[in-house]
Amino acid sequence: MSSIYGKAKICVAGKCNLTLEPDITKIMTSERNYDVLKEAWINWRDATGKQMRQMYTEYVQLANYLAISNSFGSIAVFLNYADYWRFPYEDSYFKRNVENLWEEMKAFYADLHAYVRMKLRKIYGDKMPADGTIPAHLLGNMWAQQWGNIYNEVVPYADLPQIDVTSEMIKQGYDAMKMFKLSEKFFVDLGLNKMEDEFWKNSIIVKPENRELICHASAWDFSDGSDFRIKMCTDVNFHDLITIHHEMGHIQYYQLYKDQPQVFREGANPGFHEALGDLMGLSVSTPGHLKKIKLLNNFDESDKGTINFQLKLALDKVAFMPFGYLIDLWRWGVFEGTTTKDQYTRKWWELRINYQGISPPVKRSENDFDPGGKYHVAANSPYMSYFVSHILQFQWHKALCMLAKETILHKCDIDGNKEVGDKIRKVFSQGASIPWQKQLENLTDSAEMSAKPLLEYFTPLREFLKKELAAANEKPGWTASIDDYVERNDTNCGNVSHNSLILLLLVSASLI
Repeated sequence: MSSIYGKAKICVAGKCNLTLEPDITKIMTSERNYDVLKEAWINWRDATGKQMRQMYTEYVQLANYLAISNSFGSIAVFLNYADYWRFPYEDSYFKRNVENLWEEMKAFYADLHAYVRMKLRKIYGDKMPADGTIPAHLLGNMWAQQWGNIYNEVVPYADLPQIDVTSEMIKQGYDAMKMFKLSEKFFVDLGLNKMEDEFWKNSIIVKPENRELICHASAWDFSDGSDFRIKMCTDVNFHDLITIHHEMGHIQYYQLYKDQPQVFREGANPGFHEALGDLMGLSVSTPGHLKKIKLLNNFDESDKGTINFQLKLALDKVAFMPFGYLIDLWRWGVFEGTTTKDQYTRKWWELRINYQGISPPVKRSENDFDPGGKYHVAANSPYMSYFVSHILQFQWHKALCMLAKETILHKCDIDGNKEVGDKIRKVFSQGASIPWQKQLENLTDSAEMSAKPLLEYFTPLREFLKKELAAANEKPGWTASIDDYVERNDTNCGNVSHNSLILLLLVSASLI
């Protein structure tokens, strides 16, 4: 499945042999023609998910058998692979608790969704569905997971100077190495670790010209205490600059807990690992920090400037939340058997409609397998950690800003604060040696995850959105029928092959 995903190439608007990075991503980022975007959206899913549907059905059975076989007696009994994935969170009520976190912030998301929908309606007119959903291909991203690429189409105050510093980076001659070095400096100035020569020698930071490569950015720990690497096909833009800080956060975490016993060399929970770099991104993306590093020279510091800045961040952070939640919600249902193989597509779009208010641009069927068009599904990578990280990073940001005596969260920049760096080192060097709840309490004075710091951070934007929607009589929410978007079950879709059943029986017989 990973090979299918990594090698996929498509045609769009008469141009063929297009790869996801950089070709298709640039189309989704910059193209605004409805039909061209639809073509790219459909063709990507035909080339990826549709080709692996049968494999995924077999994979689910094998994954469940793996989980059951790896139960730890009285310590942990895994009934399926979903249990196995949730185990690192060490929380018997984890499913309920993450649902409660979503409940805390879904009203904010609904307001953001309604505002964006209102703006897009002015561009696409009657191509926007009457049911209040937003077509998935119009949000600047192949998966509609982050919407920052359509910022210019929805910006409240378009006459103010741009916040995206991509053009300034290009003007100043930035390349991948300069971007990585800038990120390294941020961590070092906090009193954290620099990258060793081995990192620079072994990492891939630009796309190789001589071979195929899955360009999804990732960080790697080779478990010898010194060999840490990043694989990323870097483009010179602001989005990739923030992504670099995210990946460098993983490397910092690896370095901080490298002296722990091997069994404890991992994040306190999977969300901790994803959140550390994003925590840094909250400071790096502030106008004040961008001015400090001479990438932003004319930011308008008025209330209008603040709204523009907050909307840009929310289009990535807040818009992501339901997507970050529902991917594993879908997979949990598949592994647990409540979503059967003849319901894969239907259940996927039920969740995307219900949680995201997103709809497919064309009707789907069980011959499709749209989840497989996302890297993490094809590559068997859990996704709930990203949802958790978006909660944790704002909790940590608030706690560390208080430590730095900065009280306005959306203006807070922890850059260069050694006291903050010492706190980070003290907590994150523990790895998984003590429960994550205790580590969270040591950092924030609370052992429970909460969306309240995120909501506090976006207070100016939340108030603005409510006023804008009320003035336009735009009602948040959507009403959609799954039958309008997904055909009723086709026959013989996703049946497990005879050979795979024999394989399962042989594996079972050999391990019992």
